[in-house]
Amino acid sequence: MKKWHYPFLAFLIIGSYLILTENRTPKAQSPQYMHSEGLVFGTRYTATYLYTSDLTAEIEATLARVDSALSMFNPQSTISRVNGASEIQVTDTMFLKVYRRAMEISDWTHGAFDITVAPAVNAWGFGFKHAENIGQNVLDSLREITGYWKITEKDGTITKSDSRIMLDCSAIAKGFGSDMVAGLMRSRNIGNFMIEIGGEIVVAGRNPNGKDWNIGISKPVDDSLSVSGELQTVIPVTDIAMATSGNYRNFYVREGRKYAHTIDPHTCMPVSHSLLSATVFAPDCATADALATSMMVMGPDSARALVSAHPEISAFLILDGGNGNLETVRLP
Repeated sequence: MKKWHYPFLAFLIIGSYLILTENRTPKAQSPQYMHSEGLVFGTRYTATYLYTSDLTAEIEATLARVDSALSMFNPQSTISRVNGASEIQVTDTMFLKVYRRAMEISDWTHGAFDITVAPAVNAWGFGFKHAENIGQNVLDSLREITGYWKITEKDGTITKSDSRIMLDCSAIAKGFGSDMVAGLMRSRNIGNFMIEIGGEIVVAGRNPNGKDWNIGISKPVDDSLSVSGELQTVIPVTDIAMATSGNYRNFYVREGRKYAHTIDPHTCMPVSHSLLSATVFAPDCATADALATSMMVMGPDSARALVSAHPEISAFLILDGGNGNLETVRLP
């Protein structure tokens, strides 16, 4: 081989190596809007996020941990074990975080939010199918075991004054689940996302069109099957959590008076007032979820007072204005 061949051969070898190396090295994928969805907590979740890969497996693993802490339908969950004991030591930090937040919001709302309301909810039944069985004796019995002050927690030990007391976190769990998925997004430095679990929403950044996220609020009509899809309004939002609770799809009529599906923990009776829907905006979705339920118990006047006392939250209320008319109120 002639001497001038050697540099040429070396050039071919090095060039071939570089080409092979480039082909074997995975190229970084450009961020694009991903979409994940599925079932959780008896409802659907959806997640839209700007990222380089699909996070469905991680999202569902996160929601599975929430389920194992807060699901009353999972006999192995932490809340199921708490409901089965008069006193129990709890090490589940996720459960304790939600429990402590629920107690704080119960104080804020003077008991309008109360996770001990489960026995009353169960007694009335879904759609009030047991309503005819509810007399004064039953109500008196339910009130004996309803009241958030009848349970205490110290260093993870939860004590109930009556073993029949049951906890139900369904009015805060979906919001908390949305917060946990949002936390997953932030841990991956994802700045643009929308998380929704059964209407409890956390949004950040911009949507795929580069604008704020548009969130629809349902028009409160008697639509027990939720098929009308009619919206009262659409609100553009970003970097906030929100939750909606409504009293218009399930109701009970007694002596000509319509009662909503929300149970007042103070009376263990369905509420009856003009507030049909409450949407709460807050820094976190667990708070928004719990306060939306609270407002449906409290009614419009107390809802206004609650927002005035907590400037970090705001609300959009829809009221029955009479004669089939609807009134909307923005707070503050």
